Amino acid sequence: MKSIYIKFILGIMILSSFLTGCSDILNENPRNIYEPGFFETEQGVVGGLTGLYTSLRRVYGQPYYYNACETGTDEYTYGSQADANFQSADLSIQGKIPDAANSRFDVLWNVAYSAINNASAIIDNGTKAGMPEALTAEARFFRAFYYFQLVQAFGGVPLDLGGGELKANSTPTRVSTRNTVPEVYTKAIFPDLLTAISALPETSRLTGTVTKNTARLVLAKAYLTYGWWLENPNNIDTYPACDRSDPDGKDKAWYFQQAYDVSLTAINAPGIYGLQPTYYDVHVFTNDRNKEIMLYADHTEENASYNEGNVVGWDGAPNDDTSAQNQAIWMVTWYFQSVQSSRTADAWNGTGTFFRSVRAGQSFSRMWSRMAPSIDVFETTFADKTIDSRFDGTFVSAYPATYNLAGSTAPTVVYNANYLPVYPGEVAVSFLPEDPGNIDYSNNNNQMGLGTLPDRADYVMPLTKISRAVFPGLWKLGVARKGTDYNDDKASSTRPFNILKFSEFYFIAAEAVVKGANAQAGMGARELINVIRARAGKWSFCVAENTTKVVDNSAAMTAATPATIDINYILTERSREYFGEGFRWYDLARTQKWEEFASTYKISGKGGDNPVTVPRFIEKYMYLRPIPTSQLDRLEGDVDYKKNYQNPGYN
Repeated sequence: MKSIYIKFILGIMILSSFLTGCSDILNENPRNIYEPGFFETEQGVVGGLTGLYTSLRRVYGQPYYYNACETGTDEYTYGSQADANFQSADLSIQGKIPDAANSRFDVLWNVAYSAINNASAIIDNGTKAGMPEALTAEARFFRAFYYFQLVQAFGGVPLDLGGGELKANSTPTRVSTRNTVPEVYTKAIFPDLLTAISALPETSRLTGTVTKNTARLVLAKAYLTYGWWLENPNNIDTYPACDRSDPDGKDKAWYFQQAYDVSLTAINAPGIYGLQPTYYDVHVFTNDRNKEIMLYADHTEENASYNEGNVVGWDGAPNDDTSAQNQAIWMVTWYFQSVQSSRTADAWNGTGTFFRSVRAGQSFSRMWSRMAPSIDVFETTFADKTIDSRFDGTFVSAYPATYNLAGSTAPTVVYNANYLPVYPGEVAVSFLPEDPGNIDYSNNNNQMGLGTLPDRADYVMPLTKISRAVFPGLWKLGVARKGTDYNDDKASSTRPFNILKFSEFYFIAAEAVVKGANAQAGMGARELINVIRARAGKWSFCVAENTTKVVDNSAAMTAATPATIDINYILTERSREYFGEGFRWYDLARTQKWEEFASTYKISGKGGDNPVTVPRFIEKYMYLRPIPTSQLDRLEGDVDYKKNYQNPGYN
């Protein structure tokens, strides 16, 4: 890993927004270096900003960072093919815990400081040269955005990279001092975001660029998170050590109120953003980059260079740099292609793999099984699987047979469970909401522990007995191939990875009310949450049945909302809304609910086994992630200096 004091002239691949038929996109113009004078021109500022958007691809969709944000929470545990990165993140194997050498939050650290330094260079030089304030405001957004991610993960972090606080540094240095958490918020995050809000446009400069409301969303979340930090309900230590007080004398109540007020401002004046009519519409690949998505790490199937990853074929990327590929979905996909069928109706004669990636579909992806959802997800979080559309719009619970895409040798029919025929497009594997009690797991074809039911052609597994090897895939992030090579599941996802959503304003405002903020009439915690729940009750399509389904269950959804909303309800509702999107560890860390929600989980050993309860070893010091060892190695100083630089518990 490179030192955080990396020169701001570091070369950055330039991003394109890749919207076919749209001319208002970020212009791709690669440069090897950025010299300070480059940012004194409008062309240079725009080029530098494009590099900041590009940086998002090296964090969001990156599999190890995705793992670090999800594995070990109540959403995911490690899967059957997990390596040490995923096993240690789960905290359920004695002796295997994240430490300074293996915590994959190093991905965030590496990218954030390069981006912060480049943002400071744009601000310093662009401002000096009189560049449009709306452009330098985008750089302020990114500097604040990355500092906010860093302070949540690591606690206090350096504001001086060698050139002075919040100044760009062009001379590498190996000396560093960490600022306190209040300093990071009040010197960097809040001022930059407030300046950005005042200068950014209401409408994006180009497709996908940030606006006033994008900055408001990060500011509202930062106010909310800092309010929790000031309260510190479970007495978790901070580092560097400091009083949990605000330098400006404001208390937690003030910050919770600000989080609410900023959110309501955006809700009442959404501008170009807004909620999609159904949950399905938020996540179906044909509607990527919709108005609910306020920031995303972009990818495209149209061009490998702009995608920063191969669009066909195995791995690879331009210049063999795979750090920007969107591979998150691979991590949470089980080996469904190992399920086989017979060519005959009276004897086992395997056809080989018959589940193939389907052109213009998103139920399939490359299979790595590094992560698996726990049984608790389906028993508790997604207990309602019929009225609430979010279970169907999140998971792949029915896998259709697609053996006909295997080529000219493919049969016209195959015989599946009970030697019953399965035709192309018919369901071959199903995950059942409940265990009927008469599933036969003894089939001699050993279909990955899946079972059979009388008179059914699909292999089955109840959600109450999923294992680390067999579990529902994550439909919402699924790869969708539009090209002709529809059997190619080797390339990483060419879909954008969503980072900020307009729907979060409702959750932030509701959480702020629960924490004591004064609500506007008709916009209390229950009313805000019910906006989201009403939308969740509206169906436009059923993924499991692969058919149009127009049903409005919004009245039933809102009626079922508790009269009094508490933080636990909000956290569970957030998981229903954002499951598997990389939000979860941050949510549980912010509210100091990680141990309460994730200290145990249930999982089965294999098909037919009764689930076991697995404990996790979550300690309070883990609420801060370790400073990466490779960073410490590049600092100048003795053992004690580096020990004091590291977060406690990781030495």
